Amino acid sequence: MFKVFAIAAIATAIILSATPSFSQSIEIGPGGVHVNPGIEPPPRDMGITERQAVHIARREGVQDVDSVTRRENVFIIRGVDRDDDDIKVVIDRQTGRVLSVE
Repeated sequence: MFKVFAIAAIATAIILSATPSFSQSIEIGPGGVHVNPGIEPPPRDMGITERQAVHIARREGVQDVDSVTRRENVFIIRGVDRDDDDIKVVIDRQTGRVLSVE
């Protein structure tokens, strides 16, 4: 019986020690004491997503998507239209506006 409790205690200790720990800091300033969580979420990209860009390109005639390239301010979607011709659609990442269809 003691072995079962010992094994259960060891297993619990291992599981609890494997959980991630997050550090926090305390800031004392003119506004009082504040707890700083120490982890800030990454800044949210205010443009369109890759999935939205593909959807826009499909409205422009892309049937099968071969590649999606993300540049600094545009998405370039290359693919094939329904006539099996190569097609390239360039979309502005911020607005989702189609800049060119080739």
